[in-house]
Amino acid sequence: MSLTLYNTLTRKKEVFEPLHPPLVGLYLCGPTVYNDAHLGNARGPIVFDVLTRYLRHLGYQVRYVRNITDVGHLVGDADEGEDKLGKVARAQKLEPMQVAQHYTVRYRQAMAALGCLPPDIEPQASGHITEQIGLIEEILHRGLAYEANGSVYFDVPKYNAEGLNYGRLSGRVVEELLAGTRAELAGQDEKRSPIDFALWKKASPEHLMRWPSPWSDGFPGWHLECSAMSRKYLGAEFDIHGGGLDLMFPHHECEIAQCEASNTPSTGARFWLHNNMLTVNGQKMSKSLGNFITLDGFFQGQSEALSQAYSPMTLRFFFLQAQYRSPIDLSDDALQAARKGYRKLMNGLRLLDKLLALSEQVERAEVPTPSEPAKPGPPSPEQQLRNLAGKPFEFLNDDLNTPRALAALFDLLKRLNTLAATPAALAEVSHATLAEAAQTYRTVVAGILGLRDEPRVSAEELLDLTLDFYQEAKTSKAYDKVDQIRAALKGQGIVIKDTKTGVEWAYSEE
Repeated sequence: MSLTLYNTLTRKKEVFEPLHPPLVGLYLCGPTVYNDAHLGNARGPIVFDVLTRYLRHLGYQVRYVRNITDVGHLVGDADEGEDKLGKVARAQKLEPMQVAQHYTVRYRQAMAALGCLPPDIEPQASGHITEQIGLIEEILHRGLAYEANGSVYFDVPKYNAEGLNYGRLSGRVVEELLAGTRAELAGQDEKRSPIDFALWKKASPEHLMRWPSPWSDGFPGWHLECSAMSRKYLGAEFDIHGGGLDLMFPHHECEIAQCEASNTPSTGARFWLHNNMLTVNGQKMSKSLGNFITLDGFFQGQSEALSQAYSPMTLRFFFLQAQYRSPIDLSDDALQAARKGYRKLMNGLRLLDKLLALSEQVERAEVPTPSEPAKPGPPSPEQQLRNLAGKPFEFLNDDLNTPRALAALFDLLKRLNTLAATPAALAEVSHATLAEAAQTYRTVVAGILGLRDEPRVSAEELLDLTLDFYQEAKTSKAYDKVDQIRAALKGQGIVIKDTKTGVEWAYSEE
């Protein structure tokens, strides 16, 4: 089964075929680094990290580009007002690049904690002014932009008059946009049309960040940056452009217009993918509602909206429980369920080596090898295990359906647990098939979904020592100590298991 992805540009799922196989170019809109990232900022990077991992698993050579916006993103996302980063710098009496560097480092740390692989290229907008000026000159040369008082604006009506379609990505209609726009809004006097957008803005005397250009000392428009940087590193046409649903209009719509108005016209990416939004306890996240949660505050438990701290892997698992195009609501109950599911998968990883060791010791009846044709009738235990191992990939191929892939993993884990507990069942499958199923489980959980074991408060060596004390207390019938040790470990999320071969521990799944 081939990988299919939902293309916002065509409003349908399409088989993914890269332009230049085995190469794949993927661009994700990164953060504007004027403050700490919040929970909603984490969903896109997690989604596109899983996509990148899966494409690489399929054998593609992915060039993953995620930008840093450190200039040009104005307050309110409009063409007037102060630069978001400059506003913070002025308030804190810092250089804008100090602010940008501080929050860029914190963003990278948060992404690493969430298990996101670093992008192959992480361009900063302020480092690509030359490319942005060059793209503006191309658009001016095509007659689809104009200069006004040192600023340059994209001419949307003229763009549409040439048979192009501003609004094709978002489904917006220009006439409706014009009807809903007040022409007397501040700054509109420079524009020929209220829906034109800035490619370059002349800097006011007090504006902190500015660069020389053929039109004025100024700064690039926010939309222009991604077009210039994606073209530089992935080409005029590339495979996938990702971002949150809130970026579809106007940001991504403007990107497409800029790319089609250049000297090498294209829609930029062939596939436009958008992840849906996050709510908290059924409401949009907002500082005024007291449910605005930064990633650091989430990890530290510093939020009025939640009762406790949760780990980065719990958040990653939480996001994977929803298909990326669906909205998702965050709550204590949902996070506790996510933590339970995450720990169950980690216990599964811990089971694999033990299960394979048991498999080498079990006495088997004759079982068909994987190469032998299946006999008519119900599937054999061997075939059942192979079917279970194939399901996660089937769902990942269906527009990266991670919730169904997780459900398939739990089905596979249930079978692996049965085999570990039942020698007779284990004897019905070959060691080779079991090893393949175990490797599939490990590959999907850790390699593709990016879930990893998080260090506990106590090191494993301390756990082993504690289990020795537990065994001594049990042997000496000091049951009060036995109960005390059990309770203390349970408080750390660890449960003790008494088995025929000795004492073992596992993560609590409660």
